[in-house]
Amino acid sequence: MPLTVDLGYASLAGPRPANEDYCAAATPEGIDLENKGIVVAVADGVGGHANGREASEYCVRGLLADYYATPDTWAVAHSLDKVIGALNRWLYAHSRRARETAGMATTLSALVVRGRRYVIAHVGDTRVYRLRDGRFEQLTADHVWEHPELKNVLSRAVGLDATLNIDFSDGELAVGDRFLLVCDGVWGTLGDDKLAALLANSGTADAIATRIANDAVDAGAQDNCTALVLDILTLPADGLRDALARVRDLPLPPRLKPGQVLDGLEVVEVMHESRVTLLYRVRAVDSGQAFVFKTLRDTADAADMAALAHEDWLARRVTSADFPQVVVWPSRAHLYYLMSWHEGASLARHLEQGRRFTPVDATDLATRTLKALAALHRLAIVHRDIKPDNLHLGADGRLRLLDLGVAAADGQDAAETFNEINNPGTPSYMAPELFAGTAANESSDIYAVGVTLYHLLTRKYPYGEIEPFQTPKFGDPMPPTRYRPDIPDWLESVMLKAVSREPLQRFETPEEFLLALERGAQRPLRVARRTPLLQRDPVLGLKLLALGSLALNVLLIVFLFARGF
Repeated sequence: MPLTVDLGYASLAGPRPANEDYCAAATPEGIDLENKGIVVAVADGVGGHANGREASEYCVRGLLADYYATPDTWAVAHSLDKVIGALNRWLYAHSRRARETAGMATTLSALVVRGRRYVIAHVGDTRVYRLRDGRFEQLTADHVWEHPELKNVLSRAVGLDATLNIDFSDGELAVGDRFLLVCDGVWGTLGDDKLAALLANSGTADAIATRIANDAVDAGAQDNCTALVLDILTLPADGLRDALARVRDLPLPPRLKPGQVLDGLEVVEVMHESRVTLLYRVRAVDSGQAFVFKTLRDTADAADMAALAHEDWLARRVTSADFPQVVVWPSRAHLYYLMSWHEGASLARHLEQGRRFTPVDATDLATRTLKALAALHRLAIVHRDIKPDNLHLGADGRLRLLDLGVAAADGQDAAETFNEINNPGTPSYMAPELFAGTAANESSDIYAVGVTLYHLLTRKYPYGEIEPFQTPKFGDPMPPTRYRPDIPDWLESVMLKAVSREPLQRFETPEEFLLALERGAQRPLRVARRTPLLQRDPVLGLKLLALGSLALNVLLIVFLFARGF
């Protein structure tokens, strides 16, 4: 579902001979709506100066045109800053060229709604308000001199000075939000209480805006009266841009110890710490409910933060019970995210404790892992780090796939910087083609499930253990029956197909792998235990073939001479 809004505006001259206000909106569709969002703006040409209307109209028109020409990779606030800064420089230079244009300047309040967030850029004494769940709030501050005799004199305006300081603010959108952008002729006449009452009325955005402007004129406004109303009707699904924007300004939490409380969460224990990340078990102070709290060390950089936001975003998309669920915490004021807590232990922990998995046990666990993996792949998410450490067997008997920290969605990573949080996997579980630089995909995930099944049964790896930064050579996988003679032939065939050195010889999908496990001995697979020499080492194979041909020719010559020829 895309972002949809209801938009309305009204701009009246009031008692003034000319209307120096200007308001406008841009409501794109398709990719521009997704990348840039909807822009609305209100400007008030500085009263008492020449060309006030030209300044306000030029500023708003220029903003709406140039904002959509900025690169899509720029943040909204960065784009607004660059565009408004350029408009300020032009207005300031133009106002100094002739006496007629001296003092040409304007206030400006602009609102951009994109995805599930909004950004405000503000200069001057036009205002932006929001009505949410009955609460009326002013989102901007007036730029006027604090001296009582100068309270109506602007301290900032577009075109007033060579340099411009713009106020920016942003936040989350909610369905039902109603934004109001008005000039000082409206808010100065009606006041906040009257504006809040008018904004709370039911009706279309256009009807509300028209009534606000008319009421201001009827109440004796001495200035132009402009009102623009924007209602949020529907919001799109949470996007990665929104996730990155959410965490951009959040501070990292301090290093926490058991018993400490942060954002209403009490730390119970430190579960895991790595070079980049920290994992705590916490409980809600109010309810006592337990959660997993994932955050970063204080040495984290921008790439680490982007990766954590990427993981949070991916985890929110996965609603299957085969994964921990992200918990939305209203009191969050630091950079972290919460997941549901489940009693139990990882399969790696079970191995460490000496548990011996039977072929039936391991097959059942692989089956459940493949069902979880299939759910990921249907969302175009590649896990990239499937292994026993990331498979959690809960006390409730459910197997859950953990840790989307290095996962990729639609072929995209949150960051490309090589560090622990986005390392593409664990070497012994990585498919051979990954060591040659091929990007991880669904096939490499299937390979990792095959290695996991192999390791659960044998505590070995099909191609031997691979150390970090090692460049391994892959021959034929070792048949698992060498370590576990009790493994059935049909299961060995399934495992060898899953961990095949060649991607085309593996299962194409998790569902195909799952079907082979479910059929079992009833319809066993035919898999070669050894790769033919010409496929395994074509050069050596050709050399041996040539040597054999030479030997055959020598024998033939000897035979012919022996017969007297």
